[in-house]
Amino acid sequence: MAFLEQTIQSVLGQEGARVEYLIVDGGSTDGSVEIIRKYADRLAWWVSERDAGQAEAINKGLQRVKGEIVAWLNSDDLYLPGAIAQAAAAFQAHPEAGLVFGDAVTIDPAGKQIGRLAFGDWGLDELMGFRIICQPAVFMRRTALEQAGTLDPSYHYLLDHQLWVRIARLSPIHHVPQVWAQARHHPGAKNVAQPEGFSRETLRLLAWIETQPDLAPRLAANRRRIEAGAYRLSARYLLDGGMPGRALRDYGRALGRNPGYALQHWHRMLYAVLSLLGGKKLAGLYYRLRRST
Repeated sequence: MAFLEQTIQSVLGQEGARVEYLIVDGGSTDGSVEIIRKYADRLAWWVSERDAGQAEAINKGLQRVKGEIVAWLNSDDLYLPGAIAQAAAAFQAHPEAGLVFGDAVTIDPAGKQIGRLAFGDWGLDELMGFRIICQPAVFMRRTALEQAGTLDPSYHYLLDHQLWVRIARLSPIHHVPQVWAQARHHPGAKNVAQPEGFSRETLRLLAWIETQPDLAPRLAANRRRIEAGAYRLSARYLLDGGMPGRALRDYGRALGRNPGYALQHWHRMLYAVLSLLGGKKLAGLYYRLRRST
């Protein structure tokens, strides 16, 4: 609720594109409904009712949308000006793409920039290797979403990444090196408050890949790199959630499978070691310096 109005304004303030805006609220009693009602005349549809989780809520909107380009934005994230128009232009320039994604910046609760999330020309192999793209900077072609299916409601943490993999197995995806979104980091964010859930679901997604007839051969051919990516991502979530010991365990597993890939996070490993040795102030200073550079 604290950031909802900013999120709504970031969508309604988009220029250069027609926007069909739907809002799904999970029966909030924190004042969110009153904020939504302020903008009801500019919404295509909205609802406030209890749901079985984030995936079910988002699917309600995805199943109603009529536009050719589809995306969702959580209530604490923001679109930057021109993001939707730039995404539409990317789809025009790449008619084969089922999904396009830009870069993003992370911000704190006050809206101050923390860092930049810059991605590359990644495809299915990178997504299978647990290269994570920033969900608010992702846009899908509706036909690709219909072909892949909506979010799997049994996933609660990596529900977006599992969908990206399902889309990328069917059609190319395309990266645009422009900043499209702001992802807000705050103590209530799931990746901070529930790191163990993200860690478990990372390994569950790895197991799911092995069950897919079209993905299993890719996994077999690149098993060590893909498994290293899964453990590296799990470690990152655990470290960000304040669990340096468990993070180091998974970093060790990543190192055992693909040292070069795992060591791309050497600075996070050092931060975890410093935290375990009791140097939390030193570790925090080091981490802030790394982010600032």
